[in-house]
Amino acid sequence: MATPVKVAKTDSWDDCFHAAVEVARQAGEEIRRAFSSEKRIETKSCAVDLVTETDQKVEKMIISTLREKFPTHSFIGEESAAAGEKVELTDNPTWIIDPVDGTTNFVHGFPFVAVSIALSVNKEVVVGVVNNAILDQMFTGQLGKGAFMNGKPIHVSGQEDLSQSLLISEFGSSRDKEKMDLVFSNLGSFLNEKNSAHGCRLLGSAALDMCQIAIGGGDMYYQYEIHVWDIAAGALIIREAGGVVWDTTGGPFDMMSRRVLCASSEKLARTIAEGLTQMELQRD
Repeated sequence: MATPVKVAKTDSWDDCFHAAVEVARQAGEEIRRAFSSEKRIETKSCAVDLVTETDQKVEKMIISTLREKFPTHSFIGEESAAAGEKVELTDNPTWIIDPVDGTTNFVHGFPFVAVSIALSVNKEVVVGVVNNAILDQMFTGQLGKGAFMNGKPIHVSGQEDLSQSLLISEFGSSRDKEKMDLVFSNLGSFLNEKNSAHGCRLLGSAALDMCQIAIGGGDMYYQYEIHVWDIAAGALIIREAGGVVWDTTGGPFDMMSRRVLCASSEKLARTIAEGLTQMELQRD
């Protein structure tokens, strides 16, 4: 087991950042090649929780590449967790990987598919990379160094008014009636005659949902039943783009809690938090 490494917040993680960008690019090329090909599809937790051979192949490639460069680092991967590997976030530098975020989109040929890679040190994300190779969009962020898309700086919209906002959310993979009722009830809190956003978009990829907030394409996003690999990179990118990332209650963000609230401003985040009925979930 790797020995935990205590690292000051000011330490540079440039080598890790460049390695993450390069392996995300390689993973994106693999996803793009497979995007239009016939796929072997399996299910995980339920009939709508899908996985393909590309998810598994890409994750193995990412982990093996990064482990060769950084042998003392730890790893959390979606497919490794699905195979029974324990999810454990420690202070040790830990790579958090979703090899194909938006697997259902990938299966159907809907082009919102991304590889998401984050590096956490002392339980704080210092590097985040989200690459949608299908649409040629590479989102990147480093702690304290800003957020970028294809190398150009990005910023949240700064919107504070719900009535002028575009909401982004997701249904999740559960089809339990009680949970679905709560999903629709929460959406109705922000889409009704008295209190309404301009609209709601569901892209099918938490990482890309969050990147839309970071570039100002959407103004607010919340979701339940997600996992740390879905949101770790996106959370850093939003914050580095000037946005807010909270727990859905309005408290501090906990990336292991399986829920997140993001917004272009604190005022808008507070409006969303106050309007949500909470869903209690087992932690990652």
